[in-house]
Amino acid sequence: MELLPGTQQVFEKIRSVLEEVYRLYGFLPLDTPVLESSEILLAKAGGETEKQIYRFSKGDSDLTMRFDLTVPLAKYVALHAGELVFPFRRYQIGKVYRGERAQRGRFREFYQADIDIIGDGKLSVYHDAEIPSVMYEIFTRLGLKDFVIRLNNRKILSGFFSWLGIGDKTQDVLRIVDKIDKIGREKVIQEMSGIGVSDEICGKVIDFIGFRGSNEEVEALLNRYAGCNELYDEGVRELGDVLRAISSFGVPKEAFAVDLSIARGLDYYTGTVYETTLLKHPEIGSICSGGRYDNLAEYYTDRKLPGVGMSIGLTRLFFILNEREYLSGQFKAPADVMILPMTEDMAPAISLSSRLRAEKIRTQICLEEGKFKTKIHYADRLGVRYVLFLGEDEIRSGMYALKDMQTGEQKSLSFEDCVKTVRAMQNEVNNSPIVIME
Repeated sequence: MELLPGTQQVFEKIRSVLEEVYRLYGFLPLDTPVLESSEILLAKAGGETEKQIYRFSKGDSDLTMRFDLTVPLAKYVALHAGELVFPFRRYQIGKVYRGERAQRGRFREFYQADIDIIGDGKLSVYHDAEIPSVMYEIFTRLGLKDFVIRLNNRKILSGFFSWLGIGDKTQDVLRIVDKIDKIGREKVIQEMSGIGVSDEICGKVIDFIGFRGSNEEVEALLNRYAGCNELYDEGVRELGDVLRAISSFGVPKEAFAVDLSIARGLDYYTGTVYETTLLKHPEIGSICSGGRYDNLAEYYTDRKLPGVGMSIGLTRLFFILNEREYLSGQFKAPADVMILPMTEDMAPAISLSSRLRAEKIRTQICLEEGKFKTKIHYADRLGVRYVLFLGEDEIRSGMYALKDMQTGEQKSLSFEDCVKTVRAMQNEVNNSPIVIME
């Protein structure tokens, strides 16, 4: 995704909001190698992953480009487990690479923004409730509205399937069930029949996972099957604890919902699972997903390291919002103030720019020769809000001609008042929503 400077700044603003929220919740930054030994990176890979990776040889080295941020995290935690403090909370925003067919909204090189909480031996289920609160904080700060965090527990599904006598087909059934929104009920029944599940059992599975109602109504349904299976009961208890804790974390009830069809296709999810969708745009699919896993680094160490986390496909989310013109365009200017020197001596302008930058005012000097009108046009095309004219009179008096390019108003102000004026504009822009959705 190659963006023009103004759009790139909006992308960076969104990225900075994610980082700010992650740090607010106590997550530490992490960076992992883009290139890794194939033997290490592909320890758990297979199937579609093998087909999508970028793998190549350089001399005697067999190398692979990272295809997600979770596998490198597993290797990192296994390598440094003796030095880390658990629970270990990390965030990472970085590029990953997948050799799939490039199309609108799908890229071979794209950003993911992940957080994970890793425990040593065990990890409280209340962390499963903390992750949705991070999701909620991020999307509300961005200005997104009408989204819902859908959640479930894989143990409920696995236990329910075992009770129905199809426990040996749990992973296959989960993969098929996970596609129900995309392919519909009839095709799900057809695929499940293909793996030896009877139409009667298919109907029970689909009726169970297709139940829709309030969180209280879903819990009532779950309680009807209490005692049917030990793993099922464990999942129901965990889900109940998570639901009550989410509210305590400050997430309003309308922002999260139990959805028994959420399974997440990846095998390593073992408990709570999440998917976040936009209510007005269900066709987009999940914009943030994740869940609980029993042992992050089982392929790299015997030490049991359970965790819970979530991932935002940052490039895809940005592309969707930008394509639908939901993004505010207030972040295109590279500077708050453009100084236009009116004298041959550039030293006063350079000195003034340093003073403004010391006050955290983004400042640019127009150093090129040319007509006054051309310089004004340059500032206007860049979207710079304020132009400061610096001539002999301003240098002598210390009163600066500051023009608001948005309103056309020009005032003679002291240095301190120039700073106050520009800061007011900065606060207005910084506090405005990035995403505007009606």
